[in-house]
Amino acid sequence: MSAFPLSVPARRLLAAALLALVVLVVAWRHVASPGGSAAPLRVAPVVPAAQGAGTAGARAGPVAARLVVDVAGAVRRPGLVRLPKGARVSDAIARAGGLTAHAERDSVNLAAPVSDGQQVLVPARGSPGSGVPGGAGAGGAASGPVSLSSATAEQLDTLPGIGPVTAQKIIDYRAQHGSFTSVDGLDAIPGIGPARIAELQGLVVP
Repeated sequence: MSAFPLSVPARRLLAAALLALVVLVVAWRHVASPGGSAAPLRVAPVVPAAQGAGTAGARAGPVAARLVVDVAGAVRRPGLVRLPKGARVSDAIARAGGLTAHAERDSVNLAAPVSDGQQVLVPARGSPGSGVPGGAGAGGAASGPVSLSSATAEQLDTLPGIGPVTAQKIIDYRAQHGSFTSVDGLDAIPGIGPARIAELQGLVVP
């Protein structure tokens, strides 16, 4: 029997103190031991919304520029076609179903580049502006408007004041800068001024 008997509340308080002491000792040993350190908390990096959108856009790639061209005349499906930037007249005609059996192939420059809003006109054999007999009058000039964007050098040569040299200049300019969007664009051709353009009004179309 103990010399100093403890009451029940005192014994409970002493037991709680001893238990707390044991927990503190165990915890201290766990932290002090090399293998007892807790693993560092890993936090996932936060990607801003703008950066995430830019990454998605780069992954999708740039949107290709589109051209809208009106293909008319002797083609299987005349109408509006949509083409990528840098397309040629041949691409526009192919998108319109190709040439018909009555198309005047030699009247169209298939290698000419097309521009947005341009009309590609494919004449039929014997129609005004075609390169076959019946497409030109007795004086040698075309009996219908000549397309500056698709006419051959021979067709351009039939226009008043446009000889072989100037016709070739028009062809070269068209190859470098694309199709004409207006008749006034002829002002960029050396040797053609406002007076000549006024004379050609009604005889040519872009």
